[in-house]
Amino acid sequence: MAETEHILSATQIKAGAESLGFYACGLAPAGAIPAAHSAFFRQWTAQGCHAGMDYMTRHEEKRLDPRLLAEGCQTVVSVALNYYPATPIPPDRLQLSWYAYGQDYHDVMRAKLQSLLDMLKKQNPGTGLEGRAFCDTAPILERFWAWRCGLGWIGRHTQLVIPRCGSAFFLGELLLNLPADRYDEPLAVSGCGQCTRCREACPTHALSPEGGLDARLCLSYQTVENRRDITPALAEKMYPYFYGCDRCLRACPHLHNASPSTESAFTPRQELLNATEKDWMNLTVEQYRAWFKGSAVKRAKYAGLVRNLKAICDHKDKHGSQEDLDKKKNT
Repeated sequence: MAETEHILSATQIKAGAESLGFYACGLAPAGAIPAAHSAFFRQWTAQGCHAGMDYMTRHEEKRLDPRLLAEGCQTVVSVALNYYPATPIPPDRLQLSWYAYGQDYHDVMRAKLQSLLDMLKKQNPGTGLEGRAFCDTAPILERFWAWRCGLGWIGRHTQLVIPRCGSAFFLGELLLNLPADRYDEPLAVSGCGQCTRCREACPTHALSPEGGLDARLCLSYQTVENRRDITPALAEKMYPYFYGCDRCLRACPHLHNASPSTESAFTPRQELLNATEKDWMNLTVEQYRAWFKGSAVKRAKYAGLVRNLKAICDHKDKHGSQEDLDKKKNT
């Protein structure tokens, strides 16, 4: 481990992050997750709310203390990268989650985080600076650390909310082996107030009043992570989303002031914007490979995407779209 007299400049780190296009950057001293937060996480998994994401229960010690994940870690740097679409998504089409219209965020974030680490090493020669970069790929509680680093608060939809910007952000971390000269403080209070729009927008009631998410009911989990059939009760709630679900994110009032992403890698692919419902329902393996090359959508695989589309199709054939159902309820 590097000698402790070498101290990193928080201002330098944040300037580097900004130069690489990160919307927000904050720092916190590495340490164990506070007892209240770790207890909530353990209760969440004990109740089975993580659904089939068994990886959430592995490496618990590392997940609850980043110093065990990266030996010698003294500083956690949390960053946020905006993915709010600069190109409007046609509302009258079948929908992907916003983040899925561009390139795979894992690749984009990892490259930027590695560039930030390389930049810091050049700016701090002879200090022994080392670090590890993560983006949704390791046992680390990203939203907790984003909150702890002062980027925003964890909203009722369990996502990080950046003040006056919402939640259309990817999160990533650098775990560094040197201390910083200044650390950020978490926001003292939540900015949600009495607002419950995200909970009300969830068609499957996956969000609990206590602030938890039951992934077994979450349509994003069902259409991306789930490898089994989607039950008819959940399929009835999917339309128009067949990959992911942005309903709670879009319902947040803070999103109304969000600025479009300037990251070219997240520009929606034109073929996805142009695809009609008929195009999707007749999607071939060749089209899937071409349209989603280098995309996060490949996590669901072709079979998963076809399963999702069939679930929507079966629901519409029997009951009409969710929009139609909502209209019937109001008449």
